[in-house]
Amino acid sequence: MKLPLAIQLYSVRDDMEKDFEGTVKKIKELGYEGVEFAGLFGKSGLEVKALCDELDLVPVSAHVPYYDMLENPEAVLKDYQDLGCKYVVVPYLTEECRPGTDGWDATVEGIRKIGAAAKEMGLQLLYHNHDFEFLKIDGKYALDILYDTIPADLLQTELDTCWVNVGGEEPAAYVEKYTGRAPIVHLKDFAGQKGNGPLYKLIGIEEEETDASENTFEFRPVGSGCQDWKKIIASAEKAGAQWLVVEQDDPSMEKSPIECAEMSINYLKNL
Repeated sequence: MKLPLAIQLYSVRDDMEKDFEGTVKKIKELGYEGVEFAGLFGKSGLEVKALCDELDLVPVSAHVPYYDMLENPEAVLKDYQDLGCKYVVVPYLTEECRPGTDGWDATVEGIRKIGAAAKEMGLQLLYHNHDFEFLKIDGKYALDILYDTIPADLLQTELDTCWVNVGGEEPAAYVEKYTGRAPIVHLKDFAGQKGNGPLYKLIGIEEEETDASENTFEFRPVGSGCQDWKKIIASAEKAGAQWLVVEQDDPSMEKSPIECAEMSINYLKNL
């Protein structure tokens, strides 16, 4: 691997809640060079920085809820500045903020505001997509509108390759589209038929259940699903990515979250 590997700690969130330090240590033992946070579980940025320094683990970035940052960006981002993260990320938009709603224009301006505050603090704001940003507005994807509207110094990309695929685009080509603006690429694998399964139940959104079958959508460890990783990683390198970040929203294949994390990095090390 030419690019360093990190993991989004949302992948092991239950373990983090039970044993924050032990889980981060295990991630380092598995061979990950960096971590992307999804909450600090009551710890301060300085406390977490000390742990990362002790383990020689890079605190690459953090997913921080949009509304939290919007309300008081300087106060909320201070922990991540103290922690030493280079990037902070808008991880998800609730329904009223999404493309195609009356709130979308306000969301774009809100992200601009957060990006400017982050820049003042020496942080770079990124946006992590799902599939709903692939709604077309006047013939153009909302995701592209977002990046065309807000300048790159205020907002860069964290393309999630699973959701790009689910959204109907070829992940490798889409990563290359944002060459020079894609410092982090999310490596997320999946199996089954897109749309055949409750994609968002993990984050509290109830969807109509489908009949269980071998084609039911599920997240998988990297290398255990349908993504073309050689092609995607080559495109990430061409695009100038700085980090590859493994993320698996939910464990599968009768494996624990940590076992899935281990499967992902073992695959990538031997790719």
